[in-house]
Amino acid sequence: MQTRIQGTVMPVLEVQLDPNDSVYAESGELSWMTASIQMTTHTQMGGGGGLLGMFKRAVGGGSFFMTEYRAVQSPGEVAFATKVPGHIVPVPVGPGSEYMVHRHGFLCATPQVTIGVGFQQSLGAGIFGGDGFLLQKIGGSGTAWLELSGELIQKNLAPGETLRVHPGHVGAFQSSVGFQITTVPGIKNAIFGGDGIFLAALTGPGTVWLQTLPIARLAHQIAEYMPRSGGQAASAGVGGGLLGGIVGSMLSGNDN
Repeated sequence: MQTRIQGTVMPVLEVQLDPNDSVYAESGELSWMTASIQMTTHTQMGGGGGLLGMFKRAVGGGSFFMTEYRAVQSPGEVAFATKVPGHIVPVPVGPGSEYMVHRHGFLCATPQVTIGVGFQQSLGAGIFGGDGFLLQKIGGSGTAWLELSGELIQKNLAPGETLRVHPGHVGAFQSSVGFQITTVPGIKNAIFGGDGIFLAALTGPGTVWLQTLPIARLAHQIAEYMPRSGGQAASAGVGGGLLGGIVGSMLSGNDN
């Protein structure tokens, strides 16, 4: 198996598979493949979990189904492109090398890599109607490729060193890193600060990958220019008022 990442702003991962080699991804991730690649959709991949594993993936923000791409009889190529501007990051997976990844961050992996729910917290989903903060756990053995949006910043945290991060900017981190959701101190900061009301506290040792373009924040910014019924833009500045702006800023901090 050979791989290459091509492109800059919207990169694509091309995987060259020898006969009987395979990779898997969530259903719907395929960009293109050669005729020698055989697709097989499963409810489980990477050693398991069965029905429970399937539901764990769904709770973790993933799909119920995984698709295996296998080269049969002759070599072939399969490709997976990013969904938004960003980077593709290969990570080695094995004992002592497991990862927590934001729920949109898994791109594809070799067959013995496993995916499950790693962390879930509502973050006021009942109030704002959001999906809360979700992380997937990547374990097993092999190689996984992660999709992180925007520019990529890597931080190597020393033991006991803590970094406070807007939850949407958490791309991935090694499982050795401690993780906790905390609230922004001070009611004025929470309401008028514009940064949401939650922060993620990441404590070393371990490596953290930060993304500069949270998907929820991108969606919120685009939504401001989407027409409403009556032709007005759905922007707090156009007609939503101060309360709409406050709620909007909180919403942008509630989702990953």
